[in-house]
Amino acid sequence: MYLPKQFEETSIPVLLSLIKAHPLATVITLSTSGLNANHIPMVVAENADATMVLRGHVARANPMLADLAVSAQTLLVFQGAEHYITPSWYATKKETEKVVPTWNYAVVHVKGQMRVVDDAEWLHQQLEDLTAQQESSRNTPWSVNDAPAEFLNQIKQAIVGFEVQIESMVGKWKVSQNQPSKNRVTVVQGLEEDGTEKALYMRDLVKKHL
Repeated sequence: MYLPKQFEETSIPVLLSLIKAHPLATVITLSTSGLNANHIPMVVAENADATMVLRGHVARANPMLADLAVSAQTLLVFQGAEHYITPSWYATKKETEKVVPTWNYAVVHVKGQMRVVDDAEWLHQQLEDLTAQQESSRNTPWSVNDAPAEFLNQIKQAIVGFEVQIESMVGKWKVSQNQPSKNRVTVVQGLEEDGTEKALYMRDLVKKHL
């Protein structure tokens, strides 16, 4: 990933926070026919030795699992906030007209080695962890154990777990840092006037870099 220094985010807590807030990863693997991409919700977990791992599951029929015969090396992309930035928001537009549109975004790339985990107990825990991750904020959270045991066993037989040992995490926060201060201020104002949830999320990221 092209990463100018001014856009680099190195804080591990910040990177993990984005992953947890946007857990649907684009999981990229290499097969004999080229690159494959799958979109899979992930759970961040910590090993006994304090190293970090990403855990997920896929349909047993998913050909991604066969890619491990070619290479276990895996790239996971977690896309966070993103928003179009119109040049009309830049204060310098009135001064020089030397402005162009761009796109702001925050993203985390994770590289690591994937391994299949075909273990019933592990898989059940993975389903519980993923469900809790997504349901915990609901007034009446759904639980894995709410499903009938026989039905749940059928589901588990049709899926298989995997985990990726995290070897590197790279964060890119492109949130107008390359603009003069007065343009960043007016970008914040423009996003606030836009008013959508997406715009306000990006507004908050830009404000952190004023």
